[in-house]
Amino acid sequence: MKKILLIEDNQNVRENIADILELENYIVSTAENGKVGVVKANQFMPDVILCDIMMPELDGYGVFESLSKNVKTAGIPFIFLTAKAEKADMRKGMNLGADDYLTKPFEEDELLGAIKSRLKKNAFLKRKFSNNIEGVNDFLKEASKYLDLQDLSKDRSLKLYKNKEEIFAEGDAAHRMFFIHSGTVKTYRCTETGKEFVTGLYRDGDFIGQLSLLGDNRTYIESATVLEDAEICEIPKTDFTKLLYDNRDVSNKFISMISNNMIHLQEQLVDMAFATVRQKAAKTLLELDAKGMIKDQKHKGISIPREDFAGLIGTATETAIRMLTEFKNEGLIGVESGRRLVILNKETLKEIAEFG
Repeated sequence: MKKILLIEDNQNVRENIADILELENYIVSTAENGKVGVVKANQFMPDVILCDIMMPELDGYGVFESLSKNVKTAGIPFIFLTAKAEKADMRKGMNLGADDYLTKPFEEDELLGAIKSRLKKNAFLKRKFSNNIEGVNDFLKEASKYLDLQDLSKDRSLKLYKNKEEIFAEGDAAHRMFFIHSGTVKTYRCTETGKEFVTGLYRDGDFIGQLSLLGDNRTYIESATVLEDAEICEIPKTDFTKLLYDNRDVSNKFISMISNNMIHLQEQLVDMAFATVRQKAAKTLLELDAKGMIKDQKHKGISIPREDFAGLIGTATETAIRMLTEFKNEGLIGVESGRRLVILNKETLKEIAEFG
């Protein structure tokens, strides 16, 4: 049963609202002023807080600000109650970050509807989705319910792509993004001279093609090719647009799923600008190892063309080969058949990545 904390200084109003909520099988705790309400919020840990604005001791704004500073209570859905209908009051409450606002007197259905909506939103935002095809489908199902849309996960199956098979090409019409369930994919762009510039290597749990669906882009801004047999799920642009633009809460959750770690991308851009080739090569080897692309006891590794490795560190192929040869001669890496790399001294590579 869900718990609700009601903070209201008017006894009759407090008792009437509590009766309504208890009849709906909510567990209700009440407080007669703001100071008592803050104490009870920390003790009771409700699922929703209903709070009057104009109260003695501590007003509703003060209650909200106090609870927002506490990690334990900051995420609890908060609904303001007030007898005043001035827009300034509403604006102030919502600007503080409140979830909803009810003006007294309100109908029973309004109250229950607001609470149900907040509980539904909070349950969706708290839910964690695994980084695999089951997690993607679970997210699409929950997002569909939240947005009251037809199930977006319906018929969302996996398609098998073979080694060296193209997924999409730079300049093609961009109609979908892709989720990698298994396998390895590289993305790249072609220079004016026809050379490939590798923009990324991706494995299970990663999304590709999403940036090409944003804004006014009508074509893919890069190409994607399979390096190791892959199972991939396709998500149409129409579904992508609904998830991104129809609701802010769903959008925030969706963006966090498809971002492929944007903080890491920013770090890569800084490295491209300021790190030495030796540092970039060491960091790239460690990143590939973290993704399971380097052979070790748990992973068989993949064959990485030297021109692709050069693209990842932003240098000429000859320079990349020379750097790998140096690392091999220093006993830091090994090279097995099929160009599969093996890291022999991870600690030294970490030192090189950090200090050069």
